[in-house]
Amino acid sequence: MALRAEPGRAWLVKAMAVIPARDAEATIADVVRGLKRAVPDLTVLVVDDGSTDATSARAREAGADVIRREVNGGKGAALQTGFDEALRRRADAVLTLDADGQHDPSYATKLLQGLDRSHVVIGSRDADRTGMPWLRRATNTVTTWFVSRLAGKRIQDSQSGYRAIRAEVLASVRPLSRRFDYESEFLIGAGRQGFDIAATPVPTLYNAPGSHIDPFRDTIRFVRLVLRHWIR
Repeated sequence: MALRAEPGRAWLVKAMAVIPARDAEATIADVVRGLKRAVPDLTVLVVDDGSTDATSARAREAGADVIRREVNGGKGAALQTGFDEALRRRADAVLTLDADGQHDPSYATKLLQGLDRSHVVIGSRDADRTGMPWLRRATNTVTTWFVSRLAGKRIQDSQSGYRAIRAEVLASVRPLSRRFDYESEFLIGAGRQGFDIAATPVPTLYNAPGSHIDPFRDTIRFVRLVLRHWIR
């Protein structure tokens, strides 16, 4: 897939998709196949984070490479495992999306093409929040405001897991968080290190099954993250 890293300068992107997955046997195959249809030459890596079902098997059957973590360590830990593997394979860029089917794989090319102008591209749901539960909408607005302030950049939809990221960012930003707060801390770190963060609108299926978010625990983790970075 040919993209431009800088105006007037072409680069050939060796891109990988990294999908953190836990107990996603009902959806993971469709996600992998959807990506393969959208970007035929894309390497898809599923990081099975301690699933107790057939997630790994379904992912392999659909054509993905699989790394299995025997013990669940959290979404952030699974993402970091995938990012480290992408760097080991010398990928130029990584696409991340969730395993539950809430992200439309047909937008993968659009996100990756956005890397011709930015270091990180977020698939933003802000343009159309139809169907987004009101509590999630309110939470997303508040968390995005805090992440933007801490990153020193205006960020759209900081809680979206649909992202395209250049390898140089992956090599430089290494969050301490290991669960859902990892994605917020990644944006904070990228912003503070001067990387450009852009967004492109994407649709989202809000009734996707299998969310592993714990509203109480993950809210506490986010508050701790804010406090830790606010005093730096």
